[in-house]
Amino acid sequence: MLRYITRRLLHLIPTVLGVIVITFILFNLVGGSPGRMALGEKASAEQVDFFDEQQGFNKPVIFGTRIKTLALGDYDFSKSAGPWSNPSNLSHNASGFLESRGIPAPPLAFALRKDTAYEWNATWRNLNEPWKKTKWLAPSGIEATNLAPLFVGAKSEFQIADIKLRRVVKNPFDSQLAHYFRQLAHFDFGTSTAANLPVIQLIKDGIRPTMMLATPILIAELIVSVSLGLLCAYFRGRFLDRAMVFVSVALMSINYLVWIVVGQYLLAFKMRLFPVWGFESWAYLVLPVLIGVVSGLGGEVRFYRTVMLDEVYKDYVRTAFAKGVSTRGVLFKHVLRNAMVPIVTNVILSIPFLYTGSLLLESYFGIPGIGYLSVNAINSSDPDVIRAVVLIGSVLYVIVGLIGDLLAAFFDPRIKLS
Repeated sequence: MLRYITRRLLHLIPTVLGVIVITFILFNLVGGSPGRMALGEKASAEQVDFFDEQQGFNKPVIFGTRIKTLALGDYDFSKSAGPWSNPSNLSHNASGFLESRGIPAPPLAFALRKDTAYEWNATWRNLNEPWKKTKWLAPSGIEATNLAPLFVGAKSEFQIADIKLRRVVKNPFDSQLAHYFRQLAHFDFGTSTAANLPVIQLIKDGIRPTMMLATPILIAELIVSVSLGLLCAYFRGRFLDRAMVFVSVALMSINYLVWIVVGQYLLAFKMRLFPVWGFESWAYLVLPVLIGVVSGLGGEVRFYRTVMLDEVYKDYVRTAFAKGVSTRGVLFKHVLRNAMVPIVTNVILSIPFLYTGSLLLESYFGIPGIGYLSVNAINSSDPDVIRAVVLIGSVLYVIVGLIGDLLAAFFDPRIKLS
């Protein structure tokens, strides 16, 4: 077994690395600008640039030495002159080129940094001459505002097809991916832009309320659903079994949000049996736990009923009855024991969801757990919090898979760990 555990743990390393890379791609590449998401569309380019500098989002994504800067974006002059239409010595002609009567002044959104080198690239030509590409590496931000070295040989009037500004990075390996790995190596998940607190601190604060809500739901739902599954197996084919299936299907058909709204309105608001909102004592958890158990009971009962019926029709059950074992003994000593593998597997797979809790329950009942934190992070576009919750949940899911295999081998000796 030790050899199996060691091998599985070694297999976890590439899996976890894959999860880290996927979450990095989702939040650093696919999702657009993290700074723009966090600060909003009305934030200025300088504010977003400062945010990217603080969070490391202005580095190369994986590898590179030339990085776009928000001081001046890339514009397609065939469609529009963009901010270049403001300088008086420039005009945008019908062919889609900028026409200059002198060296243009760059319309920067904010001042370039004095301690950073910049590179300009341009495609331009004098009138009636071939197009040519030129570049100019400015030693610092002050010199970079003078574009005369970029247009050496330009006559009184010339055309510009495109012009780009790039920030020069000295170390090509100092990238966002490397920065992300360095953070994770120190268990640093960044800082929440909404709460201005370390993400790890927010997660620590949210674990306790989430566990207080999710653990009773898991335990109560397991006990009730397994008991009802055994009851269906005992009365299989009879009225009680069919009625239980009907009720289970009905429970599965009701949307989760309906349970929350009806429970809050009738039991909390109208009948005043429970608090509507907050997290001040255990009394605030009774109603959400009750809703969580009832809403998930339909699917769980159907699953465990199927598991129990699958065991009831096996040969060892008929042998046990033939030997005179009582019905209670057969159900609890034989059927339940042999059904432990799918039961344990189902419970183990539910454990990662304990970490995130119930997003809707925590949000509608004001329970400050991980689910509540996640919803607020999504609403406020807080990328570090969302990324940390997804990453930790994924790693937990991988780890509990190993635990599930070990428990399955423990309950069923026929399973060999190899």
